[in-house]
Amino acid sequence: MASFVGRYEHSLDGKGRIILPAKFRAAFEQGGYLSSNLEGCLALWTLGEFERQMQQMREASAGSSEERNRMRLWAGNAHEVEIDRQGRMAIPQRLRDFARLDGEVLVCGAIDRIELWNPMNWDAQIEPHASYFSGGASA
Repeated sequence: MASFVGRYEHSLDGKGRIILPAKFRAAFEQGGYLSSNLEGCLALWTLGEFERQMQQMREASAGSSEERNRMRLWAGNAHEVEIDRQGRMAIPQRLRDFARLDGEVLVCGAIDRIELWNPMNWDAQIEPHASYFSGGASA
């Protein structure tokens, strides 16, 4: 199972593509899946991790209509991606709109996935927790 760490600043090109950092590319040689994710970012999943997430959704969806609707929304917004020889990945417009990606994009490792963030959304999400590792009050 791949583990992803680190934060990288990249930009969308005119065709809505982003260059995936070189250290992440090997995990996506066979492709991957891009989906909307919590807090308004996008998640890039390896094939194996996406399968694991789908299994968890299947199991949860047996319980309630709310969980089934979450599953439908997540699966309906998921998009299969390929990384080209230059390390670029196209991001569909609907997913760019969801995550408010336009221009600069933060590519962040999130252990079991890669997250793509609008830098202003990242700052708003992370700022309240910034003091945690510097010895300040816990978030």
